[in-house]
Amino acid sequence: MNSRIFLSPPHMSGKEQQYIAEVFKSNYIAPLGAFVDRFEKSVCSYTGVQYAVATNTATAALHLALRVLGIGEGDYVLASTFTFIGSVNAILYQNAKPIFVDSDESWNLSPVLLQKAIDNAHRKPKAIIVTHLYGQMAKMDAIMEICRKEGIYVIEDAAESLGATLHGRQSGTFGDMGVYSFNGNKILSTSGGGILVSENAEWIEKAKFLSTQAKEDLPYYEHLEIGYNYRMSNVLAAIGVAQMEVLPERVERRRYIYLQYKEHLDGIEEVSFMPEITDSRGNRWLTTLTFDKTDPFAVMAALGKENIESRPLWKPMHLQPLFDGVSTVTDGTSEGLFQRGICLPSGSSMKDTDVERVSAIVQRICR
Repeated sequence: MNSRIFLSPPHMSGKEQQYIAEVFKSNYIAPLGAFVDRFEKSVCSYTGVQYAVATNTATAALHLALRVLGIGEGDYVLASTFTFIGSVNAILYQNAKPIFVDSDESWNLSPVLLQKAIDNAHRKPKAIIVTHLYGQMAKMDAIMEICRKEGIYVIEDAAESLGATLHGRQSGTFGDMGVYSFNGNKILSTSGGGILVSENAEWIEKAKFLSTQAKEDLPYYEHLEIGYNYRMSNVLAAIGVAQMEVLPERVERRRYIYLQYKEHLDGIEEVSFMPEITDSRGNRWLTTLTFDKTDPFAVMAALGKENIESRPLWKPMHLQPLFDGVSTVTDGTSEGLFQRGICLPSGSSMKDTDVERVSAIVQRICR
């Protein structure tokens, strides 16, 4: 059996255990502690945003964003249909109603269809969750212009795009609030976790309050509203601090891996890679591509036989049974991408020979 090549495994820097040892020495192994503060500050420093609250998942961060912005029962929330379900589940947590918007040639949410979705909505949507898919920036200039004109809050689902930029500005910092993920397969991993960022101090303070069971500032436990146990632990934050120290290297390595795949597979006419929009720089969290003729599931099966992990592109949310009957503005773009696309192994710890091994199998199946 050939050695296993994972899709996107954790890649530790070497300092994680040192920082974890400091946590154990302090005995602050429960939620909150010095490393939670350090982690939040490091994300703020890297992204240029002022305020942050670290959470146990990115989904929790999205939920907090909706709560803080006053999204509730019966409200409409626009969202990318071409995404992972974690991007939109929080809408249901608030008993709000999603409206899914299809992609354009960038694979990300289409501003043209966004305007159409707003115009066709039964009631003005209050917010939008924009996903930066596979680490590539959405067309935030056009999206922000539309949403500011329409009075719609913008939440950036930057779970996959930490380190990606548009006009030199970090993903997650264009809208009212942004969310990053530190799940086990992300470009930066704390094993599990997320963070909510914003330029609005009041919103972040409210999110912190809600994330710690909404306990009032009294010497006893008093609660006036529903809260959650959503804060990140000091142990995981210590891992995050070490990971943030090498984030620029991880972005460069993933971009290099993408370029290696592109070089190996460029000779196959039917292969197209996910594009970058003008003046953007993706983190290439995953190298993703589509085939014009070849069945992507045949490619995945061939890779699987060689002990190589791969994945289809996201199945659009409007095709998921859970969202049957949900309002959708689509032109078939995301459905076509799902039917023709694949995610290749892209971990920053991959060797050049691993990329060659994967590419050779893709070449063989296509030919």
